[in-house]
Amino acid sequence: MRMSRWNVAFYSVVFVFVLVMLWNEQSVYLIVGTVMVATVIAFTIHVLYPMAWETRMDRVEAFLRKNHHTPYIYIYYVTANRLDDEVEFTMEKLRKQTTKKSRQAIYQAAYGAYRKDITAVRQAVLQMRRSDYRTYYETFLLLEEEKSEQAREHLKSIRRQWMLSALLAELERKLGRRELAIQHAKEAMNACKGVQRYTLTKEYERYYADEQQAQ
Repeated sequence: MRMSRWNVAFYSVVFVFVLVMLWNEQSVYLIVGTVMVATVIAFTIHVLYPMAWETRMDRVEAFLRKNHHTPYIYIYYVTANRLDDEVEFTMEKLRKQTTKKSRQAIYQAAYGAYRKDITAVRQAVLQMRRSDYRTYYETFLLLEEEKSEQAREHLKSIRRQWMLSALLAELERKLGRRELAIQHAKEAMNACKGVQRYTLTKEYERYYADEQQAQ
């Protein structure tokens, strides 16, 4: 994997720092502790923040594109922009790298939903632990089966606001209530940050732009 300029600079600084501390006969525990703290801070700034807390979508997009060699990050970019060939390739890499069955099931459900493959989503849900993600995809299946009342009742147990609002948006869209669907879509986007907001933003921009053109 090719390292970015920032990574090269960071590791170079850490290397020089360790040499200086060793030269000054500092404690090995102090050196290791300092390096670990620096690494955690760097990871938070350059990975966790753009993934979970960034609100500027241009910065999130730049972050995603820069990490095209990292499947668990790049998958957000290729699915949000519907790059079908790259989605399949990135999903294959994720399957090979992920060992936990519950995590594999979430990826499989997301991929199934992306392709509108209801059978794949249903099979993946059976492998998930009880969580908001499982409830989310169970509700997704009910919506695809046009069981709107059951879906509305099912989603009441979801605690993550963006999931709840996204499902409500889809429910209202299927019922033909466009204004309510848009309202819930905005709520979903405002309830999350980072890569999740990027994904929703791209999805809603594409959907409502297509819908507007069709009218």
